[in-house]
Amino acid sequence: MKKTALIEMGKSGKFTIFTPDIESVIIGEGDTVEEAKADFENSIKEMIESYAETDQPIPEELQNVEFQYKYDVASFLNYNKFLNMTKFAAYAGINPSLMRQYKKGQYISYRQVSKIQSALHKIGKELVAVQLI
Repeated sequence: MKKTALIEMGKSGKFTIFTPDIESVIIGEGDTVEEAKADFENSIKEMIESYAETDQPIPEELQNVEFQYKYDVASFLNYNKFLNMTKFAAYAGINPSLMRQYKKGQYISYRQVSKIQSALHKIGKELVAVQLI
């Protein structure tokens, strides 16, 4: 069963991962996305071990669960530092100064999120099609 694990960057610059669509509270934190994922996966493991140690049944939502990691816009843009904000903003059709504000965590509308996601998917398709000699 696939569930969402959201990756967000806090004001401190640390990354946090949490699960919005299950009742069990699972959180991971770290200075990098990799550290936060490792902490998140360790939290899941510890939670399941805790149920086993106390002979309590593991909640159904945690049985055979797979997490699909999703980013908020600021976390994605900060994690992928290779993106040039000015050039990416132009590619996505967004004002560059507004894009830098989104990177800092300013509120972003669904419409703008869709524009950014579409631009990223387009870049991904272009990169997959690349053949080097």
